[in-house]
Amino acid sequence: MPNKNSSQNHIPMRTCVVCKKKVDQKRLLNFFIIGSEIVFDMQRVLPVRKLYLCPNADCYSGLAKWRKRYQKRFTGK
Repeated sequence: MPNKNSSQNHIPMRTCVVCKKKVDQKRLLNFFIIGSEIVFDMQRVLPVRKLYLCPNADCYSGLAKWRKRYQKRFTGK
């Protein structure tokens, strides 16, 4: 009898900060913000709160606009 609570087939889904699409976590680029810098964690090993970005040109170009909104929201500037 299979265990219904098993997470064996679980696929973590994350949301792109620019386009808001929910995608498999492995297909997204993850990054975090230190001070005013965006740092990409390509090996996915740093233990910090991460944000996610689709690996396409539209989302990458929209990151600058998102960053301005993000700074206003959390710093009040």
